[in-house]
Amino acid sequence: MKIIAAYLLAVLAGNASPASADLKKILSSVGSEAEDDRIELLLKEIEGKDITELIAAGREKLASVPSGGGAMAVAAPAAGGAAPAEAAAAKEEKKEEEKDESDDDLGFSLFD
Repeated sequence: MKIIAAYLLAVLAGNASPASADLKKILSSVGSEAEDDRIELLLKEIEGKDITELIAAGREKLASVPSGGGAMAVAAPAAGGAAPAEAAAAKEEKKEEEKDESDDDLGFSLFD
């Protein structure tokens, strides 16, 4: 990811086709070591392609990836036993609150 980020920073800075040396310079400026084989692989894969088209294609692919919405629906039935326990705990808490309120008047007052 850091190599891709360096590539995108170089493009954002106005370098339409950054070279390996450009990416190494960006990475070294933030204290990261550059891996030559990964840089060369990235440059080989995107050679002759427009970066904006690559980003658009990536967004389309990400749109079809499930992003956690289904996990909650699956987990909810599995946790069905916890809901009654929580309801019972809430009822007990409510009873305690009602009990506390009814104990306010114990038949005497500080100001009598």
